[in-house]
Amino acid sequence: MKFSHWSFGIFLLISIGCTEKKQMEETYSLFVGTYTNGESEGIYKLDFNPSSGSLDSIQLMAKLPNPSFLTFSSDKQYLYAVQETADFDSLGGGVTSFVLENGQLKALNSKGTGGAHPCHVAFSKMNQIAVSNYTGGNFAVFDVESDGSLGKRQLIDHKVLDTTKASHVHKAHFNEDGLFTSDLGLDGIKRYYEKDNIWESGHQASIDLPEGAGPRHFVFNTDRSFLYVINELNATITVFQRDDEGSFNPIQTEDTLAPDWEGGKSCADIHLSPDGRFLYGSNRGENTIVIFSIDDSTGKITLVGRESVRGDWPRNFTIDPSGNFLLVANERSNNITVFERNTEKGTLRFLNETKLSSPVCLEFMND
Repeated sequence: MKFSHWSFGIFLLISIGCTEKKQMEETYSLFVGTYTNGESEGIYKLDFNPSSGSLDSIQLMAKLPNPSFLTFSSDKQYLYAVQETADFDSLGGGVTSFVLENGQLKALNSKGTGGAHPCHVAFSKMNQIAVSNYTGGNFAVFDVESDGSLGKRQLIDHKVLDTTKASHVHKAHFNEDGLFTSDLGLDGIKRYYEKDNIWESGHQASIDLPEGAGPRHFVFNTDRSFLYVINELNATITVFQRDDEGSFNPIQTEDTLAPDWEGGKSCADIHLSPDGRFLYGSNRGENTIVIFSIDDSTGKITLVGRESVRGDWPRNFTIDPSGNFLLVANERSNNITVFERNTEKGTLRFLNETKLSSPVCLEFMND
């Protein structure tokens, strides 16, 4: 009997040790796009611990000029990165495809995006990517080949849509309703539909914002009944509701900045919490994350508060796969800050920071 108790105790200690080791080893891979006009050299990877909220093991994955936005393929086997420059070729910037092999990035091919300063790239389940050319005033849709490399390109020009304003395409997004692109200069979300492998304008070709709003990034709720747009130039978030005909109509606009803020207005990114209950937006200048709760039935938002990003000039931010943490890329202060997220209240609590030169985009490889 004593031997049996002793054996069980040893087994229990081994089991506990294995469980603790497994928890210690469980990490998420965070890929970081940067600007390379300083010390940064390209795309980096860090390990994120969802138990402690810590980042470590920084590694340079690929040398690339200004990979300011990244995205993964649906199966996480391939990574696509813009080269936000004006001199990849005679027309402007570039985009590069990578395959992940044995934990490393291997470049497949690069192509010109047909416009200067590409600032965003989105992946479609139909094996296409869309690249937004900010200064170029257009966007490119590339076919993705079976090996993950970039194929044929279709270029869609926004400059012809309005001759009185300067087009600045900032983001593209594929979903079941087509392809949506935000144009900061034209103050609208443009809609496209695929027909015979060509993207064309169709129903509600433009979801319009007030003049001078400057729509930058946007996000849909799960069933696409509501669309949330963060406007860079007037520092607001506009809520749109989808009607029975599939059109999106504005129902609410809220300020992102504190009433007593006297500095400039320059919103950047926007994300929903995984459960769809909270909406977050980044304010450059004020250097905060604004937090709203969302009414499940009406889709309307109510201010919860603002949290300092503990850095300067927050660009892209992301919520980790567990939903318990929010991470911010602070470009000018050269750091990534980590916040614990209260999943019931939506509030944020600062945990730590990691130094990295000019971080701009944060993408978790894990679902």
